This record gives sequence, C-alpha cells and structure tokens, in this order.
Amino acid sequence: MKKSVVIVAALMCAASLFISCNKGGAKKSDGTIKIGVINNPPSESGYRAANVKDFETVFTAAKGYDVKTFYSLKNDEQLNAATQFIADGVDYILLSAAATDGWESTLKKAQKAGVKVFLFDRMINVADDLYEAAVVSDMAKEGDTAVSWLKAQNLPEYNVIHIQGAMGSDAQIGRTGALDKEFAAGTMKKVVQQTATWDEAEAKKIVESVINSGDKFNVIYAENDGMAKGAVAALDEAGITHGVNGDVVVMGFDCNKWALRELLAGNWNYDGQCSPFQASIIENMIKTGNVPSKKIINEEKGFDAKALTQSDIDTYGLGD
Repeated sequence: MKKSVVIVAALMCAASLFISCNKGGAKKSDGTIKIGVINNPPSESGYRAANVKDFETVFTAAKGYDVKTFYSLKNDEQLNAATQFIADGVDYILLSAAATDGWESTLKKAQKAGVKVFLFDRMINVADDLYEAAVVSDMAKEGDTAVSWLKAQNLPEYNVIHIQGAMGSDAQIGRTGALDKEFAAGTMKKVVQQTATWDEAEAKKIVESVINSGDKFNVIYAENDGMAKGAVAALDEAGITHGVNGDVVVMGFDCNKWALRELLAGNWNYDGQCSPFQASIIENMIKTGNVPSKKIINEEKGFDAKALTQSDIDTYGLGD
C-alpha cells in the first residue's frame, strides 16, 4: 500500500513539474517551440516586408523556436497551409489572414488538436474563443482618421479615385468603410472604386484609365503607399499637379519612409500609419502565458504633409 502511495505521489509531482514547465511556451522534449507563421508575402508592400522581418527577427532558432512559414495572398492557400501545420503538430499558429472569412472550420481543427492561434495585423470573422489573442491595427479607425482629415481640407468638391487593396482583407474593409459612408451620403463623389490588390502597376493603370476617360477628379485615396506611388506616376506622365498646392490630393497608408519623404517634399498630402510590429507582443504572451486582452490594438496616427517633420519620418517611417 505504501509503495502505491509513493508511486502516485511521484506521478503527481512529475505532472506538476510538467505543467509548471509548460505554463508559457509548450516546449517539446528537446526544448523547442514549434510555430507556423501564415502571412502575406513580403513582396506585397513595404509594410509587409517590415512585418515579415519583424517576425523573422523575434522568432529565431537561437531563442528556441522551430519556425515554419507560409506566404500567400490567397485565402484558400493559407487555409491549406494552416491544415498542414496542424498535421505537423505545431504548438502555435501565428496568422495574418488574406481574407476575413472562411477560417472557422480550420481554427476549430486547431483547437481540437491543441494548437494555439494568435492573430496579427488583421482580424477574421470567427468566435473569439478560437484564438488566444489578436494583435492588430484598428483598420476602421485608420479609415475614419484619413477621411476625417480629408473632410477637414474643406475642398470645394470631392471627386475621388478610390484604389482599394485586396478585397475582403481586414485592411481593405476598414480603409474602405469610412469613404463608402461619404459616397452614400453624397458628400463625396465616387469617380471610380477599384482594387489594385496592393499593386503599384495596377494602381497606375486605374488612374491612367480615368485620365483617358476625361472624368474630373481631385482626390486619390489609395489604400497603401505602393498604390499611391503608382497613381502619382500616372499623374506625372499626364502633367497633372498633385500634393500641397497641386490639383490632386494624394493619400496613402503604411508610412514607409520613402512615402513620408514624398509628404515632406509636398508631393503627397497624407499618409496613414499602420504599425507592422506585433511579433514581440505575441512572443511575450507565449513565453509568460499571460494574455492581457483578447484584442490588443496598435496605436497609430495620420500624417499631414504640412505638419510632418524629419523627426516624424525617423520615428515612424518603415524601411530605409
């Protein structure tokens, strides 16, 4: 009887030690934590390149992480990757989804398999018990801030070329929402509203088409810096002035340093900040097991060319 009690006590002690050691990251027997990162490709934009680099810098083999990555702009490809990561037995999936819908079934599989999911950069349409936490930008607020700035310019009229990002993504939905309200209210005119899927060359084609049509416009609202750059290239080729004291107001998002320099030079008018730095926040939650909130919002702002300083570029700009 005493022997049985000793064995039970030893097992309970071992279990206690196991739970204690795994309170934070769920380390394997060799000490590694297996992580699957699903993101958009770094070629998508300057923002995404900075975002990918942030995760590569934080989750390294030297710090005890076994990391697998998958990059795609297609939601179905991301879903397949998530399913494979679950089958591979990762401890965590870190997810920036290409689209907000279609994830419920896959996240339920992850939950059943004991795989913990952290969202970053973008929200998705699932019950919040299917993920540990989301470290994201408030995309709707980004749109509200940008449109509030635009309205404050008190233009005699608003004829807007609206160049959208990848349709169905959290960034596109958020940055589109505030502008759609103005179109619906009749306070701004929608000259064209079309996706360029974050692509500079496609954005240029959209603006070229409007110029060739002869339709009147005085605002370009591009949902990332790369598309704003493409739009401006079309204006330059047509000899149309833009920026501070120009004929066309140019607006972008992400705050790449090169884009903020365009503001400082007066070539653009506005750039909305979108912080790509979420990896350290997620790592801290993995290491400590402490999740302070289900949704953690990055603080962000918008920049006006007339008020921007070099210090702002040095502090908030992304890339070189």
